[in-house]
Amino acid sequence: MVHTNEGICSIGGILVKDIAALAGTPVYVYDTAIMARQVERLRSAFTRVPTRLMYACKANTNINVLRWMRRLGCGLDAVSIQEVEIGLRAGFLPQEVLFTPNMAGYGDYQRAVALGVRINIDSLSALEHFGHDHGGTVPVCVRFNPHIMAGGNERISTGHIDSKFGISIHQARHAQRVIATNGMRVNGLHMHTGSDILDADVFLQGAEILLEIAAEFPDLEFLDLGSGFKVPYKPDDIETDIEELGERLGERIGRFNSERAQPVELWFEPGKFLVSGAGALLARVEQIKHTTATVFAGIDTGLNHLLRPMLYGSYHHIMNVSAPLGKPRIYTVVGNICETDTFGWDRKIPELHEGDLVAILNAGAYGWSMSSNYNSRFRPPEVLVHQGKAQVIRRREGLDDLLRNQLELELP
Repeated sequence: MVHTNEGICSIGGILVKDIAALAGTPVYVYDTAIMARQVERLRSAFTRVPTRLMYACKANTNINVLRWMRRLGCGLDAVSIQEVEIGLRAGFLPQEVLFTPNMAGYGDYQRAVALGVRINIDSLSALEHFGHDHGGTVPVCVRFNPHIMAGGNERISTGHIDSKFGISIHQARHAQRVIATNGMRVNGLHMHTGSDILDADVFLQGAEILLEIAAEFPDLEFLDLGSGFKVPYKPDDIETDIEELGERLGERIGRFNSERAQPVELWFEPGKFLVSGAGALLARVEQIKHTTATVFAGIDTGLNHLLRPMLYGSYHHIMNVSAPLGKPRIYTVVGNICETDTFGWDRKIPELHEGDLVAILNAGAYGWSMSSNYNSRFRPPEVLVHQGKAQVIRRREGLDDLLRNQLELELP
């Protein structure tokens, strides 16, 4: 995302130092051109069958990012009723939104029905309750758990037998009885096995499981295989072979469609794949601290702004964007929170000095959306780089934001 030319770093044609001057640090920066490139790559890979991309907005819900995704032709995958309402405000039509909650209160389903969006149900109790109330008047998608262990970390594996997500595939017959008894119309089948999936066979295996029961649903319009494509985090990192997956899945779904009067669309819900590499968190080095064992580079952000390294142990590449051609030194890059918030241990980075700017890459997904006010620190601003122009799309918080919803009491 960060382009270096003769020691000068830029994002989308804008100098990094100018972005920092515009918004201060720390700041999230997103490049719309990279998002467009990722959408086009997926679209080009899946041409053998009709395919629809539903942007998984939990990755990044800034309304300007949502509007850009819709302009790129994506639908919206929303996992909360709040995401649904933000998506509608961003301009998505109700039929372009798929509501896929988990352990949600029934009121959320009723609100989604009132808003007219598509409904995805992932428990037998919700399926039965919904069928009793709506019968066949409101079509539904049903999420099954395929019992496939996949994903780059146990906390982002969602399709295994102990997962809370989806109706067990072994309960498919029970689900079908609930559907038949209530006269429900099922227009979609859904599964999602996890994130950071490298092996195309995982998607093929999941597709086969859905296809085995698909014949039982005559109103079926789409098969939704979720997402979880692995993106590269390290230089020369490996990633999911999207082109191979498109070829193999396209051939299989094509054979399935050739035997049906009503062909199904293939749906995916990419989030991280579309926005991770399009975002960076810019921060400034506040202290270089030498101890008996380690040289720490302390920066003006922390786990309150980017939680993934601490939550998942995830790798994010760190660049010195003030002096990218300097002699490499070894640093442990840490934040300013009163916790152990380490962004990278023993990283070889061009020599850092206090005041230098660093860029933490692959921060476009699950960065700001998972941020907090821990230690009563402000959440950072966001900047969108679009067609050679950088614009602030979320202002930095201030003390009034921290206190806005607090009620001050006169205690005796």
